[in-house]
Amino acid sequence: MTSDAARPASGSPAPLLGATEIRRLADELDVRPTKTLGQNFVIDGNTIRRIVAAADLGPDEVVLEVGPGLGSLTLGLLDAAERVVAVEIDPKLAERLPRTIAEFRPERAGALDVVLSDAMRVTELPHAPTALVANLPYNVAVPVVLHLFEHFPTLRHGLVMVQDEVADRLAATPGSKIYGIPSVKSTWYADMRKAGIIGKNVFWPAPKINSGLVGFERHEPPATPASREQVFAAIDAAFAQRRKTLRAALAGWAGSAAAAETALRAAGVDPQARGEKLGIEEFAAIAAHHPDVVGAPAAGEGGA
Repeated sequence: MTSDAARPASGSPAPLLGATEIRRLADELDVRPTKTLGQNFVIDGNTIRRIVAAADLGPDEVVLEVGPGLGSLTLGLLDAAERVVAVEIDPKLAERLPRTIAEFRPERAGALDVVLSDAMRVTELPHAPTALVANLPYNVAVPVVLHLFEHFPTLRHGLVMVQDEVADRLAATPGSKIYGIPSVKSTWYADMRKAGIIGKNVFWPAPKINSGLVGFERHEPPATPASREQVFAAIDAAFAQRRKTLRAALAGWAGSAAAAETALRAAGVDPQARGEKLGIEEFAAIAAHHPDVVGAPAAGEGGA
């Protein structure tokens, strides 16, 4: 049987890493996927091609990839984009990745930057990324996405593969049972959509549940005098006690239930509603009427 990485005939797709190559590289590095780092390596070239196609990358784009692992997705991204900046936390994998690219895509070796770091700590990159495409570790997927949204405003669009349940939550809309903090906070930055399901058998090791693809398109945040931190504080408070009415749930956030009701009514929100019914625009309006925001001097006012 010919491996997925076998040199293709003329006109065939460029070689990608298959199960044989992935296991060879893992054996060479004495690497075994760990649950701690949420590592599940893609071993199916067609899945990589599907992800890259769904990401809809332009040839001039700089793609940010988080957790490239042994390079399965990296190769596919280098075929579609101008440059890939890969953030990898594992020193062995980070060191090996450039050599893997040089082996399978020698003509593209100069288009890869590898950053050895925890993605949750990265605030600067060697090139400004325009797209995020990544197979994210299940246990940190949501905080990583929110962190990258916050620190890299040049990210215009992207596609992330996460645990299917997490994908549903990121793409959930107001009123659904799974709508929650990840759903609302992500929409501060972008329109989120479920873009597909990936089966278990295309990974090594195979996870216990399917993965989901989530695509996003960046947009401007809601217009509000409140800061992002103030809006997110209102979201956190509303969902910390999601079964309570907003009047009760936001009492601590506003200083009292009465102050919460005042802010809610000023924002045009029913104090008896629950947070799971509201979108980001409503939370931005509520935060705009927090006592600290209402009482703050306008820009240019106040003493030195």
